[in-house]
Amino acid sequence: MVIVVGSGAGGATVARELAKNNIEVVIIEKGPFVDSKDAFKCYDPSPSGVDLLKTSCVGGSTLVSAGNAVRVLEDDLKDYGINITGELDEIEKELKVKPLPKTHIGRGTQLIIDTAYSLGLPIRRMPKFINPDKCKPCGKCSFGCPRDAKWSAKKFIEDAVDYGAEIIYETEVKNLIIKDDRIMGVKTLNGSLYDEIVVIAAGAVGTPRILLRSGISAGKTFFMDTFITVGGILEDIRFKEEVQMNALIEIDDFILAPHFSTLIAKELKRKGYSEKDIIGLMVKIADEAKGEVNLKEIFKENTLEDIRLLARGSAVAGSILSNIGVEASTIVSTHPRGAHPGGTAPIGEVVDENLETRIKGLYIADASVLPKAPGAPPILTIMALALRLAKHIIKEEIRR
Repeated sequence: MVIVVGSGAGGATVARELAKNNIEVVIIEKGPFVDSKDAFKCYDPSPSGVDLLKTSCVGGSTLVSAGNAVRVLEDDLKDYGINITGELDEIEKELKVKPLPKTHIGRGTQLIIDTAYSLGLPIRRMPKFINPDKCKPCGKCSFGCPRDAKWSAKKFIEDAVDYGAEIIYETEVKNLIIKDDRIMGVKTLNGSLYDEIVVIAAGAVGTPRILLRSGISAGKTFFMDTFITVGGILEDIRFKEEVQMNALIEIDDFILAPHFSTLIAKELKRKGYSEKDIIGLMVKIADEAKGEVNLKEIFKENTLEDIRLLARGSAVAGSILSNIGVEASTIVSTHPRGAHPGGTAPIGEVVDENLETRIKGLYIADASVLPKAPGAPPILTIMALALRLAKHIIKEEIRR
């Protein structure tokens, strides 16, 4: 049996692949099992001093993702002896990753695309794992898809259960059971489970805390793909109702994507403007891993380089908005937030090239292992690493 802790992109992928290959799997999830449309109820409270977006539920934060499918860190991982090109290809094929058809490009997004082209910016339509036949643009991706048009890790969990896996939800793993530097099982608030292979995929905050409570060093570095949203007023654009992040501008260590922010809306509504007139652009950077996750708090420093990248991205966003007709006096920005926490148990430090820790049989399969910030949605890369890990475990099981 293999115990998988966490049911997000990494945990769901490894659990499904193992179960499909007739390996007994038990999945333990801290959060509840909810309908996709109710995922917004599962956002975790942001820790003091850090505005961090993540959820606890079956399927994890994939339920509130924008459905973006970008290949990140593919070349960087090769420096660590990890080639995930084949796994990325497999996942893209199964999830039918591709840009949405033009019928799903809203007026605001099209204005941004056309203006970016005219400014000579490298823009393309965002690759998505969204079924256009099911998708009716509503702008609710980040709240949970009301039509289940978007792939989420919950689908892989359901597949794993169909293959024979067991899922235990609303159960938090507190400690690992370790003897003579070998994993023996896990302790939860509801009792202990025992096995000699455990895969931790509890997220870049949950995973290091499990490790720390078990005497394993982790959490000394931390990134979160820091982002801001810049927005303003364009009369009757109705941008809020569009598929969000439906285009992608890639510049050095940051990206821009069309994005409606409720924080922008609150500020502009206080000034007397209407939500139907708001349009915005997200600026997301590959921030430096100058942070820490410990048992009590999360600390994140915005370095000078982080601030420089945010400033550059904001300038580009402001230029695009001005060129599509947004009145400059209405343009405002959110404070920095985090969307993709990671780097708290990095490859080369806490895990090896097979994602195994110094504890024999203890693996990690989430964004904790990423050696640097991707600066773009990492779901595909997390899944590819998890699929590669599952193949490794299957080989090891065959040898036993």
